[in-house]
Amino acid sequence: MAEPVYRRVVIKLSGEYFAGPNASGIDQPTVDRVAGDLIAAKQLGVEIAVVVGGGNLVRGVDVSSRGVSRPTGDTMGMLATVMNCLALEAAIERRGAPARTLSAFVMPQISELFTRSATHKYLAEGRIVLLGGGTGNPFFTTDTTAVLRAAEIGAQAVLKATNVDGIYSADPKKDPSARRFDRLSHSEAIAGGYKVMDATAFALARDTSLPIIVFSIAEPGSIGAILRGTGHGTVVAG
Repeated sequence: MAEPVYRRVVIKLSGEYFAGPNASGIDQPTVDRVAGDLIAAKQLGVEIAVVVGGGNLVRGVDVSSRGVSRPTGDTMGMLATVMNCLALEAAIERRGAPARTLSAFVMPQISELFTRSATHKYLAEGRIVLLGGGTGNPFFTTDTTAVLRAAEIGAQAVLKATNVDGIYSADPKKDPSARRFDRLSHSEAIAGGYKVMDATAFALARDTSLPIIVFSIAEPGSIGAILRGTGHGTVVAG
């Protein structure tokens, strides 16, 4: 088996993906499959931290469009990410692997507060660390959270798990002529305005020299394949 390309990564999972075939909510079989993929990836000898979105439960932008202030809406969305982390933590531990949720918010009855030292400690113990609560601030996406946390904990890459197998010049579901990129620079990704990740996340990754690999989570084992360098995705680096 090929040695992993990276030894410590942050994996960004879409909250919408947790809904599975449903319009919203948490689809347990989907979460269980993701948990299995994460455990298999960790068994390659990789330290894994995970950032999960909250769009299957609450999207701050949507809430704020209905009259709630944007900071309040974003806070509701950040709380949704904690709920997803707790669901994923439970799924991982049901399979016999250790996990720990850390939150950007102080709520000791629910989860420990995120700190770099706590993350390093739990990664060294072999736990999959789930990072909830976004950045703890409104107006920032969980894409930006993933890059920020990766930079903070010294991860070697951000793996952006999505519903397409990389970055395309247009939405491949709407435009059959859309061109898929094998590799882009951070600046090219920003200039192209590709919707797979927000510009703030790409800019922070550029400033911290962090590669981002965009790939499809739909195929079982795709996380491990990316870590071994055999997966199908777009690399954003340089």
